Amino acid sequence: MNQPLLASLFDETERQPVSVSELTASIRGALEKRFASVWVEGEISNFRAQNSGHWYFTLKDEFAQLRSACYRSSNQRIRFRPEDGLQVRARGRLSVYEPKGEYQLIVETLEPVGAGALQLAFEQTKARLQAEGLFAAELKRPVPMFPRRVGVITSPNGAAIRDILNVISRRTRTVHVLFAPARVQGDGATGEVVRAIKFLNEFHARALRDGRHEEGIDVMIVGRGGGSIEDLWTFNEEVVARAIRTSAIPVISAIGHETDFTIADFVADLRAPTPSAAAEIVAAHEAQLCSLLETLAKTLSGSIRFKISGARANVQKIALSPAFDAVLGRLHGAMSATDGAEHRLQTAITRKLQRIHRRLGAAAHSLSPAQLRANVMSARTRFESLSRAHDAAIATRLETAKQKLSLAAGALDAMSPLRVLERGYAIAQDTRGQILRESTAIEIGDAVHLRLWKGALDCRVERTEEPQ
Repeated sequence: MNQPLLASLFDETERQPVSVSELTASIRGALEKRFASVWVEGEISNFRAQNSGHWYFTLKDEFAQLRSACYRSSNQRIRFRPEDGLQVRARGRLSVYEPKGEYQLIVETLEPVGAGALQLAFEQTKARLQAEGLFAAELKRPVPMFPRRVGVITSPNGAAIRDILNVISRRTRTVHVLFAPARVQGDGATGEVVRAIKFLNEFHARALRDGRHEEGIDVMIVGRGGGSIEDLWTFNEEVVARAIRTSAIPVISAIGHETDFTIADFVADLRAPTPSAAAEIVAAHEAQLCSLLETLAKTLSGSIRFKISGARANVQKIALSPAFDAVLGRLHGAMSATDGAEHRLQTAITRKLQRIHRRLGAAAHSLSPAQLRANVMSARTRFESLSRAHDAAIATRLETAKQKLSLAAGALDAMSPLRVLERGYAIAQDTRGQILRESTAIEIGDAVHLRLWKGALDCRVERTEEPQ
């Protein structure tokens, strides 16, 4: 192919064509060999995160653009999430996407230009979780003032656990510590911290379920000593933040120094500036508490005495008030009125009793034996006279009723169908029991039932006569 153009037109070997796939594969091989590792700086645009976990975006500058892909196996190690408009520096290799014949950069490492990758990832995670409401003040639970059992999650080899135990043992003898060791930095530290949080919550739930409430965990300390942002990064991971938020036990974050802030600090129920400060929160100094209680008791006692003195003075002042004299005068007036009313009531009762005695005397006189006998004789005479008159009236009414009944019975007997039959008449009925009144209502040969005065006949019609 290095021959002059005119000569190549007549060279059979040079004119042998290749397929598009072969040419694309050759270009791909040349690109991947030539640009096996290259750093490219540009602005991200058209960023897309697929369900497969792969990232696709375009790197561009003022004059050109480059399609880029970052596969899931690579982007899992990237601390921040790319977004449109972000200036980045990407390391990768050039390749060709053969179905479209387009070359692209396969990104293996991605770093933001300007802000550090960890700081950017911190801000992005913080903004996302804050938008979800994980930092809301209403989600914060109060830390018990006098916890009996404290769960501690930190490294077993760090200074944090020693500081926490020293402070608790020095300040109180009533707080028990349940220690769940976990690595706090490096690969695998995130998973260990999450598992330790779940372990303490399961222990707590099991104790409550079994009725062992004294073994329940009242508060949990999650923390470590100071360090760089890389050292503290475990507590900026989203999974750790969500584990703290879903914990059934209130969580105190105690990470780094007072100036260090992590995502765990924002999501925890309470932030302590250092692990030692967290221990001081859960283990109030017993001597200080006793002194404080004694001071409060003295203050309360003095306040009560002051209140009593003031109340006594007010009572004395009120007792000497002219209002009491007015009340006493009204009481005397009321007592006089009561005495008068009582006298009037006694007089009324006496008069009422006298009237009742007079009425009883009159009634007793009217009920004397002689008077009673006279009244009985008069009543007996009236009763006998009324009884005789009553008997006579009853006899008269019975005789009249008998006569009316006899007349009605005679009239009824005269109208009875049996009396008619006794005179020689008969009642004719067809087979359905209907009364026959006309000869046209029957046919020759039909059966007829005749009811006589005594007995009945079943006949059959042999001849009929028309009515005249």
